[in-house]
Amino acid sequence: MSTFVNAVRGLFRRHPFLTNSAIYGSLYVGAEYSQQYLMKHMLPKNDAEKEDIDYATIGRYAVMGTTVYAPTLYIWYKWLDRTFPGTAKPIIIKKLVLDQFVLTPYLLTVFYTGMSLMERAEDPFKELREKFVPTFLRSCTFWLPVQTLNFILIAPRFRVIYMGVCGFIWVNILCWIKRQRNELQSESEVKVAAQ
Repeated sequence: MSTFVNAVRGLFRRHPFLTNSAIYGSLYVGAEYSQQYLMKHMLPKNDAEKEDIDYATIGRYAVMGTTVYAPTLYIWYKWLDRTFPGTAKPIIIKKLVLDQFVLTPYLLTVFYTGMSLMERAEDPFKELREKFVPTFLRSCTFWLPVQTLNFILIAPRFRVIYMGVCGFIWVNILCWIKRQRNELQSESEVKVAAQ
């Protein structure tokens, strides 16, 4: 076990950007996979309702988590820690405000628009318009406490990994929010077809 831990530490020292991106992307994919598995295999009332895992969607989450979110977070937290070093209360408050009110709107915009573009939606901004405000409000209740702990307790080199673990939880929430339209839309299409 100590050999594995030393190998991981070595990767963080030699290739922090790539290591953080790979781990964060894996957690992002894991969140979508767990969400699909739960919805498609554990919650259906009977075997006839069970569906296969949608690997195309998992691929889109892999792209978003590995190539968009992880690099953004890596660069953002390096800048934030360099610009506002320390854990004094005024510093923590500045970091929280910047993180929640500058980074989060950007990330939500990129998430909804990017996913819509990868899904080839007719209007790539429709979901953003519908879900931005409720998602942002949920993110405030989730991320403000999480980030407080991040800025007080987590060493800077482990911030993206910490964010990845918390992101695993948050992406499950995002997946659930994102599915809301799809499930409602499918139900209305079935009703229209039945009429």
